[in-house]
Amino acid sequence: MKIRTTLAIAITAVVMLTATGCAVQRGQETVGAYVDDASITSLVKSRFIENKQVDASAISVETLKGTVQLSGFAKSSTERNTAEAIARGVKGVNSVKNDIVVRP
Repeated sequence: MKIRTTLAIAITAVVMLTATGCAVQRGQETVGAYVDDASITSLVKSRFIENKQVDASAISVETLKGTVQLSGFAKSSTERNTAEAIARGVKGVNSVKNDIVVRP
């Protein structure tokens, strides 16, 4: 019985360390920060899909510590600026780095 308990504690410890390790590798301090960044990314992407002026499939969104990085291609500077404005409008976004390239 003692061996089972010890084994269960060891397995639980490994799972907990592995789960929090993902957040640390990305640069966040906590799992909560990782979850916050993931939800910001999801919100920005969903708002891109809702907006007819932005091609959501051509623009990538990544978030780290509340900073959203946009990359990919836009058909016009209007689309590029609209994508940035949408990202800035999402709650929790501290800043936006717009690396979207306008195709000639």
